[in-house]
Order: sequence, then structure tokens, then C-alpha cells
Amino acid sequence: MSAQDRLTDALYGAGWSTVKRLPEPVAVRLGRTIADLAWKQRGEGVLRLESNYARVVPDASPARLAELSRAGMRSYLRYWMESFRLPAWSTERIAAGVDVEGMHHVTDGLAAGKGVIVALPHLANWDLAGAWVTTGLGIPFTTVAERLKPETLYDRFVAYRESLGMEVLPHSGGSAFGTLARRLRGGGLVCLVADRDLSASGVEVDFFGERARMPGGPALLAQHTGARLLPVTLWYDDSPVMRGRVHAPVEVPESGTRSEKTSVMTQALADAFATGIADHPEDWHMLQRLWIKDLDPARDPATDPENDRKGTS
Repeated sequence: MSAQDRLTDALYGAGWSTVKRLPEPVAVRLGRTIADLAWKQRGEGVLRLESNYARVVPDASPARLAELSRAGMRSYLRYWMESFRLPAWSTERIAAGVDVEGMHHVTDGLAAGKGVIVALPHLANWDLAGAWVTTGLGIPFTTVAERLKPETLYDRFVAYRESLGMEVLPHSGGSAFGTLARRLRGGGLVCLVADRDLSASGVEVDFFGERARMPGGPALLAQHTGARLLPVTLWYDDSPVMRGRVHAPVEVPESGTRSEKTSVMTQALADAFATGIADHPEDWHMLQRLWIKDLDPARDPATDPENDRKGTS
């Protein structure tokens, strides 16, 4: 393990061991202080967050984008402070910390016995939402986690989420899809964060007027298993409670090839995600490149020499 990996693992370990013992008001102030310091440094993550917000709020002035990125970093650090403290929260505290409308879409789907897939973007605190489902509602579920480096850090994340009652599968290795399908055929619940493609082979969608890639797994699972596919969006308001909405089910198209159906369904997820993100952009924690123009500058008409020769602006 490199020195950087050891440092990263040590910092996350200190967060889990120290922050969860702090009184909640102290943890809130600490998170806000760290967020403001990071925002003032104008590092790569903050600049990328601002660039992403510029797509979501295209008419925003530079001052408005800076204001949004500051609020976004505060929301992001709220996520971390809550997540570090979650293992120490009581069942009552978790239950009181989340309020989600439209949960009947989930419970009705589970009652039908065909399984339910919940797909959500990086909005607010998906770990808290997961703990609320497993602890507050008593519904177990299976999810997938990106395999992080160092491995010890990935192990910490898995152990943390499993302590909250989740079954966690590694994103890599190719076996996750089959396991998820079996859980769904058994009438279970699967929850997937699905607004950023990690495989570079995702489905192209229109997202805030530009092309992006999102994972096709949720749509494919719904087609393979007959499970109900539900977009979910989350947000913070001025209270300690996180809010959420379960959107109407994404239906499998009656006609078309598997690829065509997957494309239509993934676009429907992207549209639902965009609705929630546009309403609460500061709670979208996307500090990475997402749009194809950012991932592959050659796909950007503004930087493609071939388009310059054609007179394209």
C-alpha cells in the first residue's frame, strides 16, 4: 500500500471512529467548517462541481454558481458527517431523520412478489436513506459498491454499510448482475446509485441538454426479472430531516430490441433524476466528470478540429 493510500485509509478511519462520538451540533459545525475551507481552496473537485452546476442552472451568473458550489460542499460534508455518525444513531433517530413521499410504490411492488429496483442519483444522503429502509422500515436490500483503493478503504465501506443492514456486492468482477437478478426473482429489494456510469460502456442519455452516459443495469434487471423499476430523488431542507420522493414506475416498453428498451428506460430514469437535481442542485454531490464532452473532448463540437473546418461554432 502506498503512503497516499495509507493516509486516505487513516483519515476515513479517524472519521468513523471520532466523528460518531461528537455531539451532533459539534459534528454539524465541523462539517460546515471543513466544507467552507475546501470551497475557499477552489480545488479540482469544487471547480468540477461548479462546472456541473452550470449545466443544471444554465442561466446562473458566476456569483450564483459560486454560491451554489459553496452550498453544495456544505451538503456534501453534511453527507459525510451523517454517514460517519450513522452507526451510532438509534433506530428512533434514523426513523425520525427521513421523510419520503410515494413509498407505496416500493411497498406495493414488494407485496406483488416480483421484486423492486430503486435507482437514485448522488443526491443528499443515500446511505441514510438505506439505513432508514433497513432499520426504520425493516426491509433488507442488496446494493453494489464501487471497489475503492486502497482495498482497506473499500473493506471499511462494505463493513459500514453491512452494519446498517445492507447486502453489499462489489461493482467489479461480473457476478453482481446475476446475484441482483436472483434477489429480485426472490421478491427482494435492490437499490442502485445510477447517475454515473463506471464502466465506460453505459447508455447514452440526454441530461440537461447534453449527452451523458448512465448505467443500463437497472433497466436490464427490470427486463430480465419483471421487477418494478423506481427512480428516487432525495434532498435536504432547512430542518434536520432529509426528504425524498419515490417517482412513478418506469415501464418496460412493449416493443423494440433489448438495447432499444434499455435506452428508453434509462432515459426515463435520467429525466426523473434531472427533475430532482434541478429542484435541489446544491444537494447533487457530483464532483466528478459526467457529461461526454468532459469525458471525451473529441466529442465536443467546440473542440473538434473537424467541426472547425466545417465552420461549426
